[in-house]
Amino acid sequence: MVTGAGSGIGRAVALELLGAGWSVALAGRREETLRETAALAGGPAADRTLCLRTDVTSPDDVAALFAAQADRFGRLGLLFNNAGTFGPRGTPVEELDYAEWRQVVDTNLNGAFLCAQAAFRRMREQDPQGGRIINNGSISAHVPRPHSVAYTTTKHALTGLTKSLSLDGRPYRIAVGQIDIGNAATDMTDRMRSGILQANGQLAVEPVMDAADVARTVRHMAELPLEANVQFATVLATTMPYVGRG
Repeated sequence: MVTGAGSGIGRAVALELLGAGWSVALAGRREETLRETAALAGGPAADRTLCLRTDVTSPDDVAALFAAQADRFGRLGLLFNNAGTFGPRGTPVEELDYAEWRQVVDTNLNGAFLCAQAAFRRMREQDPQGGRIINNGSISAHVPRPHSVAYTTTKHALTGLTKSLSLDGRPYRIAVGQIDIGNAATDMTDRMRSGILQANGQLAVEPVMDAADVARTVRHMAELPLEANVQFATVLATTMPYVGRG
């Protein structure tokens, strides 16, 4: 299962997994973009895809997503917990509206929890027991960008979610890891190529990398035996200003 599968990293990962023979439930807010992802996978993958419009902030939507996946495919071997939002761009903390804060927290953290909780329950109860959850963190789980308080806070919290789930999953053969991504070329990172605010107050164009490179890393993590786990992986554009940011 891949959430946020209608674009960006989610689409790239879904296509990588489908190309490797996985059956994939594609979840996202817009069914038309999910169907675009399925179409990009090609005809032979059609029988191995399921497109489900899902708002991950809604407990009812998440429950329906996991029920539909179970009906179609049975076992759940992998959740790529990817759905997320930057929220308002470049808004100083003193100007951030509470509703905007809540939207980011609800999507990036509460949505990730709801999906992880549902996956955890399935993986604990299914036979054979176990499975894998990979959370999409960010290099903002380590260091912030200017004016990104909501996004950065949720990504730091996601690291705590990953660690807790990894510990609690041990008795049930549930492996949980996190991929922290920096500057993959997607619609969400277009501003990297036109100039983005740096910690010193200047605007700078930043390098980006192909999202397919991220997808291959997720596939590697996903295809390990459950006795092995990549707890945290950082994949980033090689020369982006991350090491030494700020």
